[in-house]
Amino acid sequence: MTILSALAAKPQRDSILSKILLTDYPWPDVSIESRIFAEAGAELVVAPNSEETTLADLASSCDAILACWAQVTRRVIESAPRCRIVSRMGIGLDNIDLDCCREFGILVTNVPDYCVQEVAEHALASIFALGRNIGRFHLATKQGDYDLSAAPVMFPLNGATLGIIGMGRIGSRTADLADAVGMNVIVAERPSLTCRFRQHTLEELARQSDYVSLHVPLSKTTYQMINAEFLAVMKTTAFLINTSRGALVDHAALADALNARQIAGAALDVQDPEPPNLEIVPFNLPQVIVTPHAAFVSDRSLATLRQTACEQALQALRGERPDNTVIG
Repeated sequence: MTILSALAAKPQRDSILSKILLTDYPWPDVSIESRIFAEAGAELVVAPNSEETTLADLASSCDAILACWAQVTRRVIESAPRCRIVSRMGIGLDNIDLDCCREFGILVTNVPDYCVQEVAEHALASIFALGRNIGRFHLATKQGDYDLSAAPVMFPLNGATLGIIGMGRIGSRTADLADAVGMNVIVAERPSLTCRFRQHTLEELARQSDYVSLHVPLSKTTYQMINAEFLAVMKTTAFLINTSRGALVDHAALADALNARQIAGAALDVQDPEPPNLEIVPFNLPQVIVTPHAAFVSDRSLATLRQTACEQALQALRGERPDNTVIG
């Protein structure tokens, strides 16, 4: 029996009785979510915190779970016998127990195309900021050190090599933007990957790149893929950019590499954990740019994300196959 047929076999409720749990949200309010569900005759339940015990308790009476960054664990899912869907407010699914959702016949959706331009722009902006020493000059100048020698020598971006790991929507868009400003783009090879840029092994990409930008999802395979061995192969003048998931990078190894001047710097929009301890290396170094998981944000991207995730939850509650179904 498929998940959809199993859902159809469940007793159908009037939509006004449906309850949707919102586990967490980073935006100022839940006006969009409240409006969409109210118009559908459904009730929005907003969790006061994202602790597992709280979510498990609230999920017990809910028909759908809407999750941003909170962990939707086996305990939460097992506590939700009425749940038909976990609608992820984002792209990655590493915070959801997917095996448990399969086991209990629960649909899982994401929003894979809502922030492609925003994240690609943030990655490119990070490259510009690192290459032009913007962060270092800003810190020095604000402290009264108005001096060109306050930062290392700079090299033009035109002709510099950008190595991209992960050629999904965002990685591909980043490649196009970098190519447009004259960078030499190379990508990590992958079976069945077809693209117009030269493909290399991870080791060769690390060896050749002036900038390495990460655009892969977090999984058991990619966890801490940027480790001491990878960093040791990079150029001493190279930079690392991460706008994907913090746990792709072994931050202890990155700290060691930066302290040893094995690489020149990094831009970290994502960290592990979040927020990180900003008083320690690598986050407190002048050659490291840290932003608060902000690459995905714009007025347009957030509106699209929130509306799409809500509508996909309602599709499941109506017995329809939701858009962007990942499991089901």
